[in-house]
Amino acid sequence: MNQYVAAVLGGGFCWGFMGFFTRNLAQVGIDSNGAIVVRCGIAAVCFGILILCTNPRAFRVRWKDLWCFIGTGLLSLLFFTFCYFHAINMMSLSTAAILLYTAPTIVMLLSAVLFHEKITWIKAAAVVLAFAGCCLVSGIGSGAALTAKGLAFGLGAGFGYALYTIFSRYALQRGYSSLAINFYSCLFAAVGAALIWKPQGLPGLMTASVPAILWCVGTGVVSCFIPYLLYTYGLIGLENGRASVLASVEPVVASLVGVFIFHEKLTVPAATGIFLVLLAIVLLNRKTDAPLPARDEAARD
Repeated sequence: MNQYVAAVLGGGFCWGFMGFFTRNLAQVGIDSNGAIVVRCGIAAVCFGILILCTNPRAFRVRWKDLWCFIGTGLLSLLFFTFCYFHAINMMSLSTAAILLYTAPTIVMLLSAVLFHEKITWIKAAAVVLAFAGCCLVSGIGSGAALTAKGLAFGLGAGFGYALYTIFSRYALQRGYSSLAINFYSCLFAAVGAALIWKPQGLPGLMTASVPAILWCVGTGVVSCFIPYLLYTYGLIGLENGRASVLASVEPVVASLVGVFIFHEKLTVPAATGIFLVLLAIVLLNRKTDAPLPARDEAARD
């Protein structure tokens, strides 16, 4: 396992705790919209401090490249977080996390068209295994409660999450560091959320008690700053499709968080789903692979 694979897996692991922090923020009076401002705003401050201490030149952005960060910040991070946080409040943590992981399929298809990434047998098999595992963990098709509105929010989260990988790749290709991408993504998302929803009394709620402060810092650092730092670094050395499937470890962690912390039931199908997701991750780390025959050779060059 190289450092890029380890970074993406680490990012997925941290993302698995997103629902844990979101639910605890709700306990101190911060709703889903306010949680977006808190999560992305604290992460932006962390990335800004890190850039100041390591490479202040990374703050520089060319006007012609601004669309990359609008994409990662508003079209991806803000939209995905909005959908995901609302999905968390409508269903179990595992179901919300699994619907989010329609993203690897979207990433793989978009990357094949936009970046000419190879769609290989192993990638395709890993996507199928990961998605099948996600469905089993979520309980879809086994009588689990899932409303049309909840499904829409879950799938919207998956699409928004997929766009982060796509726009980040464009920014990396234009020479921007992973720190710069993360800083502007979180900044745009936090400012956008604050302007759109104008959460009332948020500063007071954030500092009302020691637990409130700790939950706010935790959601910003553990569920945003660290995972995006790791995931975007992983994109430097991995193809989009592979990175997105590797991050599917998130629903495994989210499911286990639901079981051990919120006492959600772990069924046999859910346990099987966890195994399939882990199998997909192992499959992607095989040394040998071959492209699907349907891919045109010229498009892969």
